[in-house]
Amino acid sequence: MSAIGVVSSCSCLHPGVWLLKPGMQKMSSFGLHTAARCAAKDYYEVLVLGGGTGGITMSARMKRKVGAENVAVVEPSKTHYYQPLWTLVGGGAKQLATSARPTESVMPKGVEWIKSRVTALDPDKNCVWLENDIKVSYKYLIIALGISLHYEKIKGLPEGFHHPKIGSNYSVHTVEKTWKALQDFKEGNAIFTFPNTPVKCAGAPQKIMYLSEAYWRKTGKRSKANIMFNTSLGVIFGVKKYADALLEIIRERNIAVNYKRNLIEVRADKQEAVFENLDKPGMTEVHQYEMLHVTPPMGPPDVLINSPVSDEIGWVDVDKETLQHKKYPNVFGIGDCTNLPTSKTAAAVAAQSGVLDKTISLVMKNQLPTKKYDGYTSCPLVTGYNKVILAEFDYDAQPLETFPIDQSKERVTMYHMKADMMPFLYWNALLKGYWGGPAPVRKLMHLGLK
Repeated sequence: MSAIGVVSSCSCLHPGVWLLKPGMQKMSSFGLHTAARCAAKDYYEVLVLGGGTGGITMSARMKRKVGAENVAVVEPSKTHYYQPLWTLVGGGAKQLATSARPTESVMPKGVEWIKSRVTALDPDKNCVWLENDIKVSYKYLIIALGISLHYEKIKGLPEGFHHPKIGSNYSVHTVEKTWKALQDFKEGNAIFTFPNTPVKCAGAPQKIMYLSEAYWRKTGKRSKANIMFNTSLGVIFGVKKYADALLEIIRERNIAVNYKRNLIEVRADKQEAVFENLDKPGMTEVHQYEMLHVTPPMGPPDVLINSPVSDEIGWVDVDKETLQHKKYPNVFGIGDCTNLPTSKTAAAVAAQSGVLDKTISLVMKNQLPTKKYDGYTSCPLVTGYNKVILAEFDYDAQPLETFPIDQSKERVTMYHMKADMMPFLYWNALLKGYWGGPAPVRKLMHLGLK
């Protein structure tokens, strides 16, 4: 998620409505927060960095623990986006406006909104620095800064987006260009890319490809389209069960997959995309395109690179089971900015929020955390305008499914859950701190429940 303010990337919020916690019944009063241009105080019991999915969710939970006046969220963006919807926006199935709400409206009532950016973290002194040299101290720190997009690491971008026939579902500025390029397609190569970096929602680069193929079938252009998926990876998807299902769809729909191909340059004026062959260093390939969808390289936010709270790459260094920082016991991380070895999705944030809530509760009581996060994440793989394969899995890339059905099958019901139910859950349950993800069937069976 771009840096601060843009939510987790994947539509991967889980649909199991009946698995909501009882607390959701308490959501009748949706008030607004107390806004401030800079820190109203110089100390908070709980300071949250980032107002995306993880930040808003945890601030709502912390408010109930320590009181709204003792919680602050640092977030510069005026708009909060439900980015998982952008897959459908790029495919013309949803309007961009439906993914956006004012940050003011999602900030928990009474929680201090500090409209600024974090410029440095000093966990040894329990403080952070904001713009204009403002110092804010804390007792507990939750880092939820998301992930940064790096279009600029591809030569010719982002300026190439000023040209037609190129789009990207990962940015609010380019997602509607995807739909325009899809509509304007005449004939030739339609290329969809996957970068050589960690990304949020590893399934998203494919989703728009399947939607495009379905749109061209519907409009009679499919026979004129040579659809190519150029991925830096060596597999189509990291979980074999779902990979096998996707490969069958790819075969049936005559889509070409080129593995170990990484986009390094876009010559938008010539409609050319340049890829490096990762198996043959120094070798490049140039492809003409009639449509190009770019998934940008991504990485940790700049403020986390070389930070005391981060690993050698720049991700927040937390225990993968408790989400507590490995060095600083009063520091915690959630979501895309962490080095948790699971896919970066909104569903992962949902599951992490429940675990982190329990972790912080025990730490506040000077007790050791006991609740363990198993790496649960989810990605509804959109394979058409009314079809979804619901992928759910854990740290070991093993299916961890919620429903007693074969979730590797395309289903209309799962599509409606992604398109309609998930946004409802997001705005009305997850961001309110009343939902900690689903209880997968495997867990229920382990407990002896039906």
